[in-house]
Amino acid sequence: MTDPIAPQILIVDDARDIREPLGQYLRKQGFRTRLAAHAAEAREILAEASIHLVVLDIMMPGEDGLSLCRWLVAHDGPPVLLLTAMADETDRIVGLELGADDYLIKPFNPRELLARARAILRRAPPEAAPPPSSKRRFADWTHDPDVMKLTHEDGRSIDLTTAENRLLAIFLDQPRTVLTRATLLDLTAGREAKAYDRAIDNQISRLRRKVEDDPKNPRLLVTEWGGGYRLVANVTEAD
Repeated sequence: MTDPIAPQILIVDDARDIREPLGQYLRKQGFRTRLAAHAAEAREILAEASIHLVVLDIMMPGEDGLSLCRWLVAHDGPPVLLLTAMADETDRIVGLELGADDYLIKPFNPRELLARARAILRRAPPEAAPPPSSKRRFADWTHDPDVMKLTHEDGRSIDLTTAENRLLAIFLDQPRTVLTRATLLDLTAGREAKAYDRAIDNQISRLRRKVEDDPKNPRLLVTEWGGGYRLVANVTEAD
């Protein structure tokens, strides 16, 4: 059985005969894996799961891998290992210039991909530790910061990213209090060099998609006039 805290790798490739065997191979090596056939599916997975590395094919129908790589780098996403065709030297260079961490030419040996993936994960900065806190209840949710999960009363369980986990804990520490973007940036810093106001807005949007019945009309994480946010809920310790 795969360790539930093992690094999780997202494989994005439109070729089923590549992504599925590769996912199976990486699981046998002790990794957790998620699979996506195109960029849109990858974005959905990235919004709701904690991903530590993206193995990303460049040539895909619709949005290509370079576009998704650019988006990941702009949003401080997980590191990227590009998969490229032998003739795509220009794309490989562009990918590295965009911020990809490494590339591998198709066809490839899975053992080489495994070695490159492990090397990237060793170089990646460690995730910030979850805030020291017990489980807490708010609305119909229970937050467990140690495993970075939300559990609903109806039994649903949702994974949080490190940033979402930290941000939610801050709101739970100060329920019904208006927190400005500047305050949230100060409290969530650990990425000071890349921090900017809209980063908080993006994190709030992703968190709303996980906790709100209607993210477009939020009732829990509400926006306050003047550039702040407030958690509208009572918070109690969970057993």
